[in-house]
Order: sequence, then C-alpha cells, then structure tokens
Amino acid sequence: MSSDEDVAGDGRMIAWPLERLARVLRAREHEDGLTPAQREALRYLARANRFSNTPGALTRYLGATKGTISQTVMALERKGLIAKAARDAKKSVRLTLTDKGRGTLASDPWVQLEAAVEELGGKTRRRMQRGVEELLAREVTRGGLASFGICASCRFFREKGRDGDAKGPHLCMLFDDALSNEETGHICIEHADAN
Repeated sequence: MSSDEDVAGDGRMIAWPLERLARVLRAREHEDGLTPAQREALRYLARANRFSNTPGALTRYLGATKGTISQTVMALERKGLIAKAARDAKKSVRLTLTDKGRGTLASDPWVQLEAAVEELGGKTRRRMQRGVEELLAREVTRGGLASFGICASCRFFREKGRDGDAKGPHLCMLFDDALSNEETGHICIEHADAN
C-alpha cells in the first residue's frame, strides 16, 4: 500500500479540510456589516418551521446564552432583517425574516457553498451527505443536543395524516397539527429521530 493510500480516508485528512473550509466561510461572514452569529441566526430562521422560530429555539440551536441571542435578535431587528410577532395564543415571540433578510441570505457564504456543492457529481454529493449527516448525528448525540431534523425523519411525522386539511396534507402528531409540503422540509426543535 502506498503512502497516498494510507492517508486517503484518514480522519485527519477529512477533519482538517472541514475545519479550514469552516474557517474560510467564517471569515466571509463579516461582510455586509453582519457578525457570524447574526448570519447563523438568519440561516436558522430561514430553515426553522413555525414551531421553532422563537428566541428560545434559536438559543438552543446555536448553543448560545439567552443574552447573546437577545442582543443578536435586537441587532437583526434594527437592521430590518427580521420581524417579531406574538405567537398564536401564547406569550412567546415568533421571529420571521423580512424581505431584506431573505435578500441578505442570497449573498451568504454558506448559500454560495450550497451552489458549489451542486456542481459536484451526484455520487459525490450523496456520499458527502451521508457522511456529514452521520458525523453530525454522532456529535449531537455526544453533546446531548437537540437534533433539529426535518419532518420526514421524525417519529411524530405522518405523511398524508391530514389529507384534505387546508393547512396541509401531513400531520405532526406531537402538535396534532397539519403540515404543508413546504413545512416538512424545515427543521424543528422537537424533532425526534424515527429510527
């Protein structure tokens, strides 16, 4: 076996480029007068479902303190990137992206990485997705963190469980509420792995 074969697949030779890639992207996150934390909050809110677009869920997802998230939310609101609204029949707050916030995400370094990933071959993308998902799942489990997965992989999800409902054809059994097709692709704070 050659030394190249010894190195290929070595954990370090995978972890190091991931670390460097994250650092390169993190450096670009300071563009447009935003901080990395503000960009992470915008990305989270773009992916979060209606059960998970709260300051508390954002705090759990980012692993930050309530004070840090409060400051981040206030800064994003001042910049016109997010809006706050009262949640239905609850005392909590719902956070949503404004049009300006969605526009800001279009130039986000991580969104640009998504486009670069699309340029890779299909087999490479599928293998990368499986590998990165496995690594993430292990680290989430190791850290005792919430998984923030999507509906299709959640034990509370029932496809076509509310067929004919105006809000959507699917069912979240945890919230006993209908889900639209679009919502099933968003992340949720209450996700519980179906496996």
